[in-house]
Amino acid sequence: MTTETHPETGTGPLRERAVAALTAARARTAALTDAVDDPDLTAQHSPLMSPLVWDLAHIGNMEELWLLRNVAGRASMRPEIDPLYDAFEHPRSERPKLPLLGPAEARGYAAEVRGRVFDLLERTPLEGTALLDGGYVFGMIAQHEQQHDETMLITHQLRSGGPVLTAPDPGPPQGPPPESADVLVPGGPFTMGTSAEPWSLDNERPAHVREVPAFRIDTAPVTNAAFQAFMADGGYRERRWWAAEGWDQIRAHDIGAPLFWTREGGQWLRRRFGVTEPVPADEPVLHVSWYEADAYARWAGRRLPTEAEWEKAARHDPVSGRSRRYPWGDADPTPAHANLGQRHLRPAAAGGYPAGASPLGVRQLIGDVWEWTSSDFLPYPGFRAFPYREYSEVFFGPEHKVLRGGSFAVDQVACRGTFRNWDLPVRRQIFAGFRTAGDA
Repeated sequence: MTTETHPETGTGPLRERAVAALTAARARTAALTDAVDDPDLTAQHSPLMSPLVWDLAHIGNMEELWLLRNVAGRASMRPEIDPLYDAFEHPRSERPKLPLLGPAEARGYAAEVRGRVFDLLERTPLEGTALLDGGYVFGMIAQHEQQHDETMLITHQLRSGGPVLTAPDPGPPQGPPPESADVLVPGGPFTMGTSAEPWSLDNERPAHVREVPAFRIDTAPVTNAAFQAFMADGGYRERRWWAAEGWDQIRAHDIGAPLFWTREGGQWLRRRFGVTEPVPADEPVLHVSWYEADAYARWAGRRLPTEAEWEKAARHDPVSGRSRRYPWGDADPTPAHANLGQRHLRPAAAGGYPAGASPLGVRQLIGDVWEWTSSDFLPYPGFRAFPYREYSEVFFGPEHKVLRGGSFAVDQVACRGTFRNWDLPVRRQIFAGFRTAGDA
């Protein structure tokens, strides 16, 4: 019988973990917003994204709503701004027209909320209600802020002008490359999702057994060099590789390469956080839509993995029969395991991080690039929306495709073997790549 890992818990460690997660998130928020001047903070750099100053105040407003009002039962600090920062009330394209808090006021508001939250955390029992058990609501808020930090990093990628963010490049791959291009994952049952991870979000729950036939999956994400071979072979011009909606999309928008790529002097270049550079052949391809990933897979005689296949490759230990928290085991990620947390501003070379490999030798399942799967975003059997429908439930359906694994822009608090991301199949600005799979 397959089983699920139950992580260690305890009130003291959970409180320390909550403080550390909230502190790390706020430090990253500050770095992303302090890197630019006020006009950049209030500008809309793309109709796909909010002004950075909206994200900053929204982070504080969400924290106030769930921690100070729902947990502590306090009155709203600024009830007049609640509608401005309701993500469902105003689409991103309209947010620059709203009477938003200015940069200084937004910073002050978020800081005041955080100060009150730390006071609350010191004396709040992390048990007794569904919101408090295991420190869930504090973990939810830390994850929410880190998710917006990733969104703000996407905005930085979309902004024009010179570079304002810096980070060291990933080092060369440690150890030998994978022994093969893909591996066989044996068929059979495994435990998908979680009922034990204290801070897992509603769409990751509950744990349930899935029967997955044997399949093959790439040991590393598809690289820029491999994707350029698809391009050179006329991949963007061959209707037969494309889903109908994808074909319409690339023709309507004259798409012939991943987003941010340009062709100059016989060489492909990319723009990355204000720097124009040659496209590195050995990195996982980035900024491709689901349609582009699907077309490449068809061209290569493969397919995208299903979400269940991806998670089985990432979590299932065929020796013990249980599902791990991460491909490498149950321990939290370290820099040796995965490229996470904006430590670098790019993916590491494909085939890196052997210490983070799964039991079958599949690498980089966590970090570097989000990976498109073939699956629609749907609830697990027994799903229950918690604590609000708007996080997951309103997005369920065939309109959104599931992404797995996280990217270099994702913090470890919002990335685990069960974590589910989703987006529209046309999206290209997100830090998404893919790997392919095949029937056994």
